[in-house]
Amino acid sequence: MIALRLAFKNVIGAGVRTWLNVFVLSAAYVMIIWVQGMIAGMDRAIVRAKIDYEIAGGQFWHPSYDPYDPLTFEESHGAPPRALEDLVSLGKATPILLATGAIYPQGRQQSAILCGIDPGQRILELPTSSLSDPSDGMTPAMIGVQLARETGLQEGNDLTVRWRSASGTFDAAEVRIIRVVDIGVPGVERGVIWIALGELREMLGMSGEASYLVAAQNLGPPPPEIGDWLWRDVDYLSRDIVELVRMKSRGSYILFGLMLFMGLLAVFDTQVLAIWHRRREIGTLMALGMERTTVIGLFTLEGALHGVLALAVGATYGIPILSWTLARGLPVPTMMGGMGMPVPHVLYPFYGVRLLVGTTILIVASVTVVSAMPASRIARLKPTDALRGKA
Repeated sequence: MIALRLAFKNVIGAGVRTWLNVFVLSAAYVMIIWVQGMIAGMDRAIVRAKIDYEIAGGQFWHPSYDPYDPLTFEESHGAPPRALEDLVSLGKATPILLATGAIYPQGRQQSAILCGIDPGQRILELPTSSLSDPSDGMTPAMIGVQLARETGLQEGNDLTVRWRSASGTFDAAEVRIIRVVDIGVPGVERGVIWIALGELREMLGMSGEASYLVAAQNLGPPPPEIGDWLWRDVDYLSRDIVELVRMKSRGSYILFGLMLFMGLLAVFDTQVLAIWHRRREIGTLMALGMERTTVIGLFTLEGALHGVLALAVGATYGIPILSWTLARGLPVPTMMGGMGMPVPHVLYPFYGVRLLVGTTILIVASVTVVSAMPASRIARLKPTDALRGKA
């Protein structure tokens, strides 16, 4: 207890030097938690968006289906096995049919993907019910806000669509844009024309066929009798996005390291100067019988108090900042939607217990170790030399 009181008195007595060190450490502490919280929040939001609007509980793929190669869409379709048809009839899966095509907005040709989905499905949170609305005899279609910006299309506009049917013949028709969705998911919005599944099957001549089926989130184990169709679970379908977010998180460690290094360097310099200026005090304590380990522990404790004070100071201005961000979120620039990730329009952080406790331990432990480094030199100092002011 005496050592703690003495250490606290020495730290506070250092004045401005102590508070400068504390402020730098507190800034590093708050910055690490804030940035890591934003990255964790983005990770959760991206995965949640993909689950809600793209993958739900998983997908059953046609053997030839490759979501990264649109050129294979013409071959990757077929009638689902009986077990999958039963899931569709029970409302536990919904079929999706894909086809490549072209659109002609304002007389310009542009590639697009025709995506057929059941308007009455409840698996994905897409507003597909609007695809069943009558449009004066024209095929209703739904597009994303990204495609709307690129083409200048708006709700109520007519659009010419060209496709290649199953027999290999090209055909074209006019569709009417009855809905423009803005959900921030590139896989749903970018270059995709959503059409009712029955309409698209009739246009392509692919009755009863699908490219893949989306399973409900409460499906449980997939049925074993699915033929040569492939089951892809949520972990498989979201691993690319998760790995991309982790790579961005690793890149932020450089910033954290630099900020923490500056704070630790300031503490190290402070400890070196304190030992230099307090040589006579150290010699007096050792001459009075204080053990060398106790003296080393005293200076180490003083350094650790910098970390504790940094946590207290960081909490005074960090908690309001983190709470405000948690409540209001951080607006995401529109250009972030072009990164290929379903980034939400407003990003909310996630401050987990692991993040808070881990960062606290990191700061305090790092400061303690750095403080112990110059303090260990005291073990080689003779009391008589210290009393005479020798190094």
